[in-house]
Amino acid sequence: MHATHAWHRAHRTPGPPVSTPETAAPTRQSATSAGTAPAPAPGRWGALGPVGLVLAGGVSVQFGGALAVTLMPRAGALGVVALRLLVAAVVLLVVCRPRLRGYSRADWGTVVVFGITMAAMNGLFYQAVDRIPLGTAVTLEVLGPLALSVLVSRRALNLVWAGLALAGVFLLGGGVGDLDPLGAAFALTAGAMWAAYIVFSGRTGRRFPQADGLALAMAVGAVLFLPLGVVESGTKLLDPVTLGLGAAVAILSSVLPYTLELLALRRLPASTFAIMMSLEPALAAAAGFLILDQTLSTMEAAAIALVIAASMGAVRTQVGRRGRPVAPEA
Repeated sequence: MHATHAWHRAHRTPGPPVSTPETAAPTRQSATSAGTAPAPAPGRWGALGPVGLVLAGGVSVQFGGALAVTLMPRAGALGVVALRLLVAAVVLLVVCRPRLRGYSRADWGTVVVFGITMAAMNGLFYQAVDRIPLGTAVTLEVLGPLALSVLVSRRALNLVWAGLALAGVFLLGGGVGDLDPLGAAFALTAGAMWAAYIVFSGRTGRRFPQADGLALAMAVGAVLFLPLGVVESGTKLLDPVTLGLGAAVAILSSVLPYTLELLALRRLPASTFAIMMSLEPALAAAAGFLILDQTLSTMEAAAIALVIAASMGAVRTQVGRRGRPVAPEA
């Protein structure tokens, strides 16, 4: 993003990597599965409570996305993505200091594909929000992780959630007569990349310790996207104001939410976390309204509500009888 999105997340919890259908719900935790991110002392943020930390992370991501939209006239969509990936990569490399030796070709192949997927997800999403409202873009994007959750599930109930999501998309298309079809296509494709991002995030987390894989993948994405940003924006990227705003987007959309989510997941079940992340379209719509003056019609609001309900339902269906996520064969 998510962004990056979602952030995305753009797009690091202790323990085994999370690559479950549960994290296929709209969540940047897929990005955190690669290890442990830099985090402030728990005592400083713990007063917010785990739910408050998750909500704060979601607000940070979506308002970072709204800030990115305001930066696009100065640096272009590709330029904004390049700045976001570059700053996030620098921060992660400095903090994580990943080692470069001792990995196989398969390890490096996995992290490179993860980085490519990350870059594509962010690039496509920012192309979408350059053309359609932020809330609409996030709503369409989350269909990718939702589809992954449905596909890896063997429960018939998930077909109900898929139908509910499709109903939301139908309403969204009917409620926005002037919706840019190219923007919608970019958002849907970004959703497909988000689903792939979740899969390769888990695989990278199993091959690299801590957040090393995430840092290296972010560096790969930054190297791949920087030439595109330079071609589109040129010397505009060197403008101090543009650099400052780009750094703010990276902090708000990547570094800060990943840190808050890490703290929350120490005390919050992954299933609860994933359900809360299903609220991303609503948070995006709020950010679009407050910062970008993007309003929603009644039909658009109903469509977003349907997609949120479908995402929450799919996550709940994926929770096993003992409250544990059902892992896909990734």
